[in-house]
Amino acid sequence: MATSSSWFSLVSMYESHLRNTFTSSGLTLKSINIDSDAHIHYWSPIHPLTLPTLVLLHGFGGNSLWQWSKQVQHLSTHFTLYVPDLIFFGKSVTKSSERSEIFQAVSIGKLLELLGVTTYSVMGTSYGGFVAYHMARLWPDRVEKVIIANSALNITSKEVEELLKEAKIENIESVFMPSSPAELLTSIRLMQKQLPTYVPEFLLTDFLNNLLNENRKEKLELLKGTTVGKEDTISILPLKQEVLLVWGENDAIFPLQKGYELKELLGDKVRMEVMLKTSHTPQIENPKQFNNIVMKFLLGMSSS
Repeated sequence: MATSSSWFSLVSMYESHLRNTFTSSGLTLKSINIDSDAHIHYWSPIHPLTLPTLVLLHGFGGNSLWQWSKQVQHLSTHFTLYVPDLIFFGKSVTKSSERSEIFQAVSIGKLLELLGVTTYSVMGTSYGGFVAYHMARLWPDRVEKVIIANSALNITSKEVEELLKEAKIENIESVFMPSSPAELLTSIRLMQKQLPTYVPEFLLTDFLNNLLNENRKEKLELLKGTTVGKEDTISILPLKQEVLLVWGENDAIFPLQKGYELKELLGDKVRMEVMLKTSHTPQIENPKQFNNIVMKFLLGMSSS
């Protein structure tokens, strides 16, 4: 008798639903060669818009569909959205051997320049926050406002070791690139506290096969190539833009205290919002509150 995962994929079915969410928000999937080495897939408006531009950058654990589906519908009525898949996520690839988050930032910068997007705000979550920071640092005249969600740019190698030890995890790869259903379940429970007590193994396997194992070798290289969490000292330069930090109070991967410390490092134009009863993915766990916080910041409204 065939197993459930051998004849259909719940993950693929749900991703089709996510695609519909993007298309119903006026976005369409496109692709472009940004140079002779790299090819990027991205979502952008079907029809030209005259709204302010906002770029959304996802983290590990999937592509742009999985991490911004709760935002695009709400934000697309106020902003011209560009939602790329970072290199080696989705169908975005490169022949280059570079693997740092700075390389990701340069790649997205090239994409926007080719598309004729001259000024924009940028929002990144977790790994995407690393990329957003470097985009703001590299192009202060292009990037208008910056939103960084649960992204501890300031974490040290010693702190990473301590967090792994506390969570009883051997290495960071098992958190961001789990290789078994058991590792995936542990990773999900670290990122989101509000989960069912039981998750069937076939569903975890389905998720691994249809999402995490795509470009697995290259994604592991991205983790090794990331500069964050590799040094004992912190080298964060202040940003010239207005910055919003959004943090889940119960984040077990990048603890809230790192958010407060990052706020002091990024300069005088930084605001921080803590979302109660959320963890590493507040944009998914409480999208209504997350979207309201983001909208107030981007539209220049005072936070209540």
